[in-house]
Amino acid sequence: MALKQFLQFKLSQKLSPQQIQLMKLIQLPTQAFEQRLKQELEENPALDSGKDAKEDSDNEFDEFEDYNDEFEDSESINAEDINVDDYLSDDEIPDYRTQANNYSSDDEDRSVPYAAGTSFTQHLINQLNTFRLTDEEEEIAYFLVGSVDESGYIRRTLSDITDDLAFTQNVYTSEEDIEKVLQVVHQLDPAGVGARNLQECLSIQLHRKESNENVDLAQKIIDKAFEAFTKKHYKKLLQKFNVSEDQLKGAIEEIEKLNPKPGGSYAGNNKIVEHIVPDFAIKIVDGELELTLNGR
Repeated sequence: MALKQFLQFKLSQKLSPQQIQLMKLIQLPTQAFEQRLKQELEENPALDSGKDAKEDSDNEFDEFEDYNDEFEDSESINAEDINVDDYLSDDEIPDYRTQANNYSSDDEDRSVPYAAGTSFTQHLINQLNTFRLTDEEEEIAYFLVGSVDESGYIRRTLSDITDDLAFTQNVYTSEEDIEKVLQVVHQLDPAGVGARNLQECLSIQLHRKESNENVDLAQKIIDKAFEAFTKKHYKKLLQKFNVSEDQLKGAIEEIEKLNPKPGGSYAGNNKIVEHIVPDFAIKIVDGELELTLNGR
């Protein structure tokens, strides 16, 4: 094997960690940059924001010496030279004279609006107040509504709810009484809320619809042949209910219109509303573009 000698030039550029960090900070928006800067100041006490005014200790010492000299020169205090009204006049200045308004009528209102909505649970409780219930039934109804998740379902069994009512609410009842109150919860809007499974949710919604041929057949399919429907065994459904394909198609279309998650329309009310704060704004003034930076 012959040895070869050759010359190769290679150009490479390496960034230091400080340069990489600087590039990341430059790419951040104004609001994110301020939050990052505040976080670094809190985590690293050795950093200085530069906003605190530096005091000169030598000047303070000179001022203290001058004050001592003036105090030593005045051996006695003449009571006639003191005017008490000069010390009391500061307290008599009205508050409106000490307030400064640095805003003009041309300044824009920079207040960020926020949306306040009714939670899903509160929406159900407001409807419960329209029913006539005993004290015990009211306690059970409130507990059932509190057990409804964001999708509108009650995932717990009646036996577990019975035990929780006894231990947490000091309400001793039976599963039959809870089932009775649960039927009241099923009357709340949106239709299907408080169901324990998908079959019960769809059945509640169908029974609220106006009766017709397609709705009646859809109710029978959900109540009596739900498993065959979920597995799309349409031939078994045709044989079981002795209907035509068009009739079965009409019933399936009614089922497809139902909402499998009745609580989904209210689930977004509990989320925090995030607003976008722009870094700059562009306006047209006298036919020319005017750019203004966001000072916040």
